[in-house]
Parts: sequence; structure tokens; C-alpha cells
Amino acid sequence: MPPSSLRKKLRPILSRLNERQRRLVLATEARDLGWGGIAQVHRATGISRRAISRGLRELAQPGRPFDPGRIRRPGAGRKPTTAKDPTLRRDLEALVDPVTRGDPESQLRWTSKSLRHLADELRRRGHAVSPWLVRELLRDAGFNLQGNRKTKEGSRTADRDAQFHYINDHAIAQQRAGQPVISVDTKKKELVGDFANAGREWMPQGRPEKVRVHDFLIPENGKAIPYGVYDLQRNEGWVSLGIDHDTASFAVRTIQRWWQKMGRARYPRATSLMITADSGGSNSSRSHLWKWELQRFADRSGLTIHVCHFPPGTSKWNKIEHRLFSFITQNWRGRPLVSLATIVSLIGSVRTQTGLRVRAEIDRGQYPKGRKMTGEEMAQVQLQPEEFHGDWNYTITPRKRKRRPRQH
Repeated sequence: MPPSSLRKKLRPILSRLNERQRRLVLATEARDLGWGGIAQVHRATGISRRAISRGLRELAQPGRPFDPGRIRRPGAGRKPTTAKDPTLRRDLEALVDPVTRGDPESQLRWTSKSLRHLADELRRRGHAVSPWLVRELLRDAGFNLQGNRKTKEGSRTADRDAQFHYINDHAIAQQRAGQPVISVDTKKKELVGDFANAGREWMPQGRPEKVRVHDFLIPENGKAIPYGVYDLQRNEGWVSLGIDHDTASFAVRTIQRWWQKMGRARYPRATSLMITADSGGSNSSRSHLWKWELQRFADRSGLTIHVCHFPPGTSKWNKIEHRLFSFITQNWRGRPLVSLATIVSLIGSVRTQTGLRVRAEIDRGQYPKGRKMTGEEMAQVQLQPEEFHGDWNYTITPRKRKRRPRQH
């Protein structure tokens, strides 16, 4: 009988039997299978050959009374290690939590608390343990494997919640007026080439995608800088894939490309645009270049630009993070980003059940870092800070174009 069939046959009943009953049932099955039956039952169930052989010996003893209340004879069985070593649990818990329960100077405070490391340290202290026993003791003591949890946000910014309400109220009012509201940000920079990418993808068995062992930059490929624009009302995204630097000029250029390629057609009667952005990075609330470039964009488009920044340390609240970037990451999981064209294709193929659609293009422009704005240039920016946190909320209006004199 194949092991899978035997396993399917025995599984429903074995979980309902005690140790001795399981042994006798498996011994009966092995005896019925004949030569090689012990090995077949062992492969199908994982029960040791020794236990099955013992069951066969018990079956061969006629007339032995069966006491359903007793599994082993009085005093039989190996005593637990914790019974023979009463200090084992205490020492193990001190190693796992050395600061509160044990020696703060323990070496394990600064190394991985793997089962092997814990077992090695306990053996050095005179305990006879294996990694498997350590695992069982930890589970009995209420420990389990856990990762880090992001809960600490640092110092709480004043008016943080009030700014959230401000952004929400203005976004709703803007949308009700038929005006666009977008969320912008830079996604994590990606190395271009045959590098390992997080996640797993279905592939033919034994034929995984082969990638480089080390993630060293390939100079001729460089890095990809995805800057995204997410339309909150239409659930649409635009991503420009930069190859130079993540600057304010690159950020506003991406917004301009979205407006030219998508936004203007979607909102033909728009007179204003609301932008929600982080307080740092290329769209920093303190960046003069960001405001200068937005002024130029307002002049070209004729749109009044309303900007609302999220308070420092709250970038994950920006809609683009979990409505666009998260789905891009899911779509290219386990796939090497071997070229810019590959990245553009993977971004452009993102689809969700809620109807998200994304367009992407490569931006080969040069955006040098370190550009300083002069006082004269900043004086030309028609920026109007709002009454509430004008450093986070402000409006930039387009400058009127000077009419050229008619030539007679």
C-alpha cells in the first residue's frame, strides 16, 4: 500500500488513541502488511520502528489482561528532564530575557537567541538539553517566535491629529467641488539588475530564478527612483522612473507629467489641485526648490496649487503608501528587476479588485543635487500660508503672464 494511502487511512483514528492503543493499532496494521510492514507503517505515520515492534510483541502475548486506565506499567517511562534538573527552566528563562530575569552581562543579550545557541549555553552551564527540548520548554513557558512591531513614533508632533483632520476636511471639500486631489511620494530606490527581490513566486519545481549572490550596484545599470502620483478620487496612479537624483525638480516634473498625460483629460474643468505629501524628502515642507518648481508648474498649468504636508514621522498615513506602492511591491515580489523596461512593465501591469490602474514611464532627465535658490527667485513665488500651520499648509497661485506688445 502506498504511504499516502496508508497515512490517509490511519490519520483519523490515531489522534483519538492513547500511546498504547496507537502502538497496538499500528502493530496490527504492520502484521497484516506482512514482510516490510514495520517500515511501511513507519514511513506513513512517523511513529518509530521500535514502538511498532513493541506493539507486535504485545500482540504476541496471549491472555494478557488489558487495563484501559493504564498505558504503562507502574513506574515505567522516562522521567522528564525538568524533574531530574529542577534549575533548567529558571536558567533558560534567564537566558531568553537576561535584562529582567537574569544576568544583564550575558553574551546572549547580544547574539541570536536561536534554539541551538540557547542549548549550547545551557550545556555550558551543566544542563543536558537538546534544541528540541529547549523549544518545548519555551512553549510551555509562554514564549513564541515574534518579530519587531512598529509602534514607537518618536516624539509626538504638536497638532498632529489636528493636521490630519485639516487634510481630510480640505480633501473632501476639494473633491466635492470636482477638483483633483493627489498624494505624492518617492518609493524606495531599487537596484537595476539580476538581484534577489523579496518574496516568492510560483515557478517550475527545481528551476528557481538565478540571481546574484551580492547586491552590489552595477554602474552601467544604476538605480531606479520611482516617484509616484496617486489620484484619490479616480483610484489611478502615475509613476515616473528616474535615473539621476531624487530632487524637488524631479518630483514636480513627475506631477507635471501626470497632469499632461492623465490629470488634464480627467479634470478638464479643474482650476485648482490639492497635493498631500510628506514633510521630508524631495517634497519637503522646508524645501525652497520644491516651492519654486510648484510655482513654475502653476504658471504652466494655470492651476492654483494647494499643498498639505503630513506632520514629521507620519509618512505612512499618506494614501499613496498603502493604495499604490504596496500593490507595486506585491506585483514584483520574487522577480529580479533586470532593466528599467522590466520595472515599467511590472508597475504598469498592477491591477486590484478595487480597480486600481497605473501608468509608468522612464524619466531620463538630469536633476543635479545641491541647487540653492536665491532670495530674488523666492520673492517671485506667490505663496500664501494658511492660518493653521502655514509651514505645512499653503497655496501657490499662478502668476499672470505679461502680454507681448503687438507689432504693427
